[in-house]
Amino acid sequence: MQIGMVGLGRMGANMAERLRRGGHDVIGYDRDPKVSQVASLAQLVSKLDAPRVVWLMVPSGDATEEALKQVAALLRSGDLVVDGGNSSFRDSIRHGTELATHDLLFVDAGVSGGIWGLENGFCLMCGGSDEAFSRIEPALETLAPDDGYAHVGPVGAGHFTKMVHNGIEYAMLEAYAEGFDILQASEFDLDLRRLAALWNRGSVVRSWLLELAERAFAKDPQLSQLRGYVDDSGEGRWTVEEAIRESVPAPAITLSLFRRFASRQDDSFAMKMIAALRNEFGGHATKNA
Repeated sequence: MQIGMVGLGRMGANMAERLRRGGHDVIGYDRDPKVSQVASLAQLVSKLDAPRVVWLMVPSGDATEEALKQVAALLRSGDLVVDGGNSSFRDSIRHGTELATHDLLFVDAGVSGGIWGLENGFCLMCGGSDEAFSRIEPALETLAPDDGYAHVGPVGAGHFTKMVHNGIEYAMLEAYAEGFDILQASEFDLDLRRLAALWNRGSVVRSWLLELAERAFAKDPQLSQLRGYVDDSGEGRWTVEEAIRESVPAPAITLSLFRRFASRQDDSFAMKMIAALRNEFGGHATKNA
């Protein structure tokens, strides 16, 4: 099938390449002229045959809003737009409604796979109508590994399930991080790379994340080249917000998000406060700045 891919960063470029390898006709547009095949969105749309399919792989928020606005003005009745970025599912529900007023189909596609997706395939969680899903299914079959894509519900369901997926990821990463922190701090001279490899051979905590941990420790056994700073891209926050909205207890995911916030504080005032109070009530030793 023919697809216009908007956004040729790490994910978008790899997805476009995997589609081409699968025999699809992909025309790519990016604001960076060095990687773009066409000069503008208008030129991209002009090269697509009706009914057109335009797949967005741009950052969530303002970039997605602007891209959707521009694309909607260029497309015609019956064309389809896919948002494969990490948009808020509530924004996606709104986008679906807005595009429907132009008689445009919309799919919100949660995409997981990272930089490994080109070779291993991408996991795809799609929200939208049956008609819209059927239209893009040939592309999904190429992008995903076996059984690696699904129509999970109406518009919004794709990004909702991807949001929760990422919230779970936060908690899993935190659990591994805490465990290896304890191992590293112990009295034993442990080979962390070897342990990561060992646990992936039949243990109940085996996972792809442990495979990646093994690779990381092989490159830098003590991770001494890294600063302990961890960013967050939004999905963890949204997951916690939804848990609060639905009164669902999610302590592990919530704490893992707050731990990321803590990683960005080199000398936290909160920790200074705790040190001061411990000194006041118990005479516990403090360290000067």
